Amino acid sequence: MAEELPEEVLVLIFRHLPLRDRAAAAGVCKAWAVAVTSSAVWYDTDISCDCEQEGMLPPYLYTCLDYIHNLRLEYEPSRKMSRRLATELLIAMAGGAPRLRGLRLECLGEKPLLDSGRDILDAVQAVCQNACELRYLDLRRLPFTLDDELVLLVARSCPELRSIFLDNHTLVDSVRPGSVLELLEACRHLCSLGLHLASLSSAILQVLAAPNREPFELLALRCACPEDARAPHIPDECWGALRCRHPGLAVELELEPVMPAESVTRVLQPAIPLAVLRLNLSGDTIGPVHFAAHHYAATLRVLEVRASSSPELDAALQELAARCSGLREIHCFCVVRSSVLEAFRARCPRLRSYTLKLKREPHPWRPTLLR
Repeated sequence: MAEELPEEVLVLIFRHLPLRDRAAAAGVCKAWAVAVTSSAVWYDTDISCDCEQEGMLPPYLYTCLDYIHNLRLEYEPSRKMSRRLATELLIAMAGGAPRLRGLRLECLGEKPLLDSGRDILDAVQAVCQNACELRYLDLRRLPFTLDDELVLLVARSCPELRSIFLDNHTLVDSVRPGSVLELLEACRHLCSLGLHLASLSSAILQVLAAPNREPFELLALRCACPEDARAPHIPDECWGALRCRHPGLAVELELEPVMPAESVTRVLQPAIPLAVLRLNLSGDTIGPVHFAAHHYAATLRVLEVRASSSPELDAALQELAARCSGLREIHCFCVVRSSVLEAFRARCPRLRSYTLKLKREPHPWRPTLLR
């Protein structure tokens, strides 16, 4: 019966299979082999480099990597086999990279000690060097230091880029604002950008606010390394000009424990069109929540708080619920009073997801989804 299915139906089925199952399907019969090697099967592909599986693809299926337009690649950097497979796949794709439109890399598990990730980063560079039609590059889940060399290579090789996310988890930020400026000058269609705060500057905001700039939609900023804590202040005027030029702009801001209180005060500015705020601070969290309630009521859509329970935090959250009626998600990873939950459910009609626990539960805490 399966052999009688038309090829277009088989293609719809096979495009949802993981890599190893595609390889298995190709060996069932000739009709399946033809269908599984169709370009439509490979257009959007998720690959997980299973470290237990040494032979992921038969050699003849490697040619199908040239059909991939959007790739999401997972691997475990602490496992040698997983890293090797991910590196080999990226290098194999580099030859057919002109078709590639989107690349997203995700590291799972623990990062190995004393590992710079140079093998993977070299493979990413090899892909980007040939991917002249690349639109989307997401490196947020790479825990390795990204640098100017990568950014400048993308600027030279990928003029059609629409979004790039370099705001990854790392202890060192090596992307200078000057490299970001060159990227913006080379990639005129860029509309989404993710950076560490240390990679941002007033000059970058001025370029984005230029009259001839295409609409800019998203700026994601992470403050997670010492360079971010020392980043120079950006005047409110620069944020105001950017907001005026791009009224639809949304800013995402993530503050990590490395940020001292004085740096947090310097980063949070009233003129920022803040849509997403994630607070994971070692110091004062209540002050930033109060600040968000008073200055981001019109723009804030998502708030995530990791802090210790306290009556003061409960009061700040209730104030935020009263002021930020457009909030869509609230996630607080500490126990709160029932009045906090009641406030968000009553005052935020657009709320669609929340994590507000009234008693301790085993982790991980799962959000509650609303219709």
